[in-house]
Amino acid sequence: MSSNFLKSVDMRTSLAGMNRMELLMFQLDGPQLFGINVFKVREVIQTPKISPVPKADDRIVGVADIRGQTMPIIDLPKALGLKPIDDLENSLTIVTEFNSAIQGFLVRAVDRIVHLRWEDIMPPPDTLAHVTYLTAVTRFEGRIIEILDVEKVLAEVSGMEDVVTEETIALARERIGEAARNYFVLAADDSAVARQQLRTIFESLGLNYKIVDNGRKAYDLLKKWAKDAEDGMAPPVAERVLMLVSDIEMPEMDGYTLTRKVREDERLNDLFIVLNSSLSGGFNENLTSKVGANRFLSKWHSDELAQLVMERLEEMETKKAQAAG
Repeated sequence: MSSNFLKSVDMRTSLAGMNRMELLMFQLDGPQLFGINVFKVREVIQTPKISPVPKADDRIVGVADIRGQTMPIIDLPKALGLKPIDDLENSLTIVTEFNSAIQGFLVRAVDRIVHLRWEDIMPPPDTLAHVTYLTAVTRFEGRIIEILDVEKVLAEVSGMEDVVTEETIALARERIGEAARNYFVLAADDSAVARQQLRTIFESLGLNYKIVDNGRKAYDLLKKWAKDAEDGMAPPVAERVLMLVSDIEMPEMDGYTLTRKVREDERLNDLFIVLNSSLSGGFNENLTSKVGANRFLSKWHSDELAQLVMERLEEMETKKAQAAG
């Protein structure tokens, strides 16, 4: 299958910010359909010649040269505990890009691309909460589509452990000290591995925090807190919440739509918003500005997010001191 199977990602940026997305559906083992956001996909190709890598994780089949670029090839069914792909010649490779890193995932077959609304993408039911690689589910033509947490697969296969460095923690203690305990961060991300990364960052800095798994839940919390402020039960949200850190692609409500709704609500529109995503491409920075977010940060850059938290804390403490003086 040639790369012409997919249009340029740039052609799809008009969907972002409209709570809409396109899903590439594929098969791994049997008739069940799985999905991945097209924004993460560079192309779908017939599996190329693969060179083995000694002592690599057994889920990494090897490396391949794609247009002069060497990338790891991961057996996606095997990574998910399904039957490994043994017929490489008749398999396909989904080439993906996360934070400017490129890798290929082996799949047995590709079905099609479908155009969906994020509100039709739902978190997995509670009975499937233990299925750690499942980030969302949706229905298409009467069939259930399982949307995979590919970030978790990558994190496990690569052994990636992105933590706040000791130097940054020491700097935070020096610059902000106990002041961190006076502030609260709200975060939203549908990836289990990303939520754990955020917990590690916030706890390293001594922050109070709440992390939810989709934009709808974050928005509902913000509206509740805004109502509490209106009723005199709490300070304004922008004074109470240091920042909102939101993923972009999430079930029910994406990060762009969440940002736009916050900016349209006069009770919330001063809130500092950070869009935090593994999706690559310059369109992220453009849409960040368009929907009204304050910053865009790539995932897996814990120190960068920690530095931004410190800057915000110092800014808030300065404002507080000026108001008191």
